[in-house]
Amino acid sequence: MADDKLQFRAMTAEDITAGLALCRLARWNQTERDWELFLTLSPSRCRVAVKGERVVGTVTTVNYENIFSWIGMVLVDPAQRRQGIGTRLLHEALGLLRDQPLIGLDATPVGREVYVNLGFRDECQLSRMEMVVADSFGRAENNSSRRMTDADWPQVLDLDKQIFGADRSLILKWMRDGAPDLARVVDRHDCVVGFSFGRRGFNFDHIGPVIAEDAQTAIQLASACLAERRGKSCVIDAAHHNAEWLNWLGVVGFKQQRPFIRMFRGEARRPGVPEKQFAILGPEFG
Repeated sequence: MADDKLQFRAMTAEDITAGLALCRLARWNQTERDWELFLTLSPSRCRVAVKGERVVGTVTTVNYENIFSWIGMVLVDPAQRRQGIGTRLLHEALGLLRDQPLIGLDATPVGREVYVNLGFRDECQLSRMEMVVADSFGRAENNSSRRMTDADWPQVLDLDKQIFGADRSLILKWMRDGAPDLARVVDRHDCVVGFSFGRRGFNFDHIGPVIAEDAQTAIQLASACLAERRGKSCVIDAAHHNAEWLNWLGVVGFKQQRPFIRMFRGEARRPGVPEKQFAILGPEFG
């Protein structure tokens, strides 16, 4: 008889099938390509919970230049819940990141108390906004966004590092490769002042990050992305920093699917410029 004692070990490529199965049970959006990226970014700092030979839980981490790290993909088989597996996976991740000055995650309101008790503090409110883009959706005639080119790439990476707070060029390249039509920029006087990316998911297409100098620039980028996705279900994980941005999302038809609270643990100051991050990449990446 197989030993059904709960054990934890490093995640490997062979675990991707199990991770995908847990995503489908939870109705999460990740694809095989997402799981492959987690393992590329953190080949030794992602974990699975195992009973016998069966994966019953996962957690991933991403280290951004030792400036801060991120915890995501805390998934537990529904049949194995209420046994403390999720909390133990979280402790596994914190152990892997114990040398990091700052650790972040996006919590649901239900899970927030668990994280508060572990020393995490609130940073900002986020909302997952969802809509099916109307076939008639079009961007405004004065929309100045355009497809990103190779020539834009250095400026995009410089701006992202400034606003996000660390280099994530590998992830952004992965996003551009996967959904080049959602990789857009707005420039003024030959200077990039905003950009967007997106990715295709199992349940819906995900627009973000959206980085911009102001709300109107963010709106132009998001509007152009939506025009590329007519007839499809799309989500944006929107930050609550700007009322004009949130109002526009509601006007064009987005509805809140669920709220998140962005939280951090550590003594270091939150890097970057959060007020210019109009939409995040996603709760699993930061």
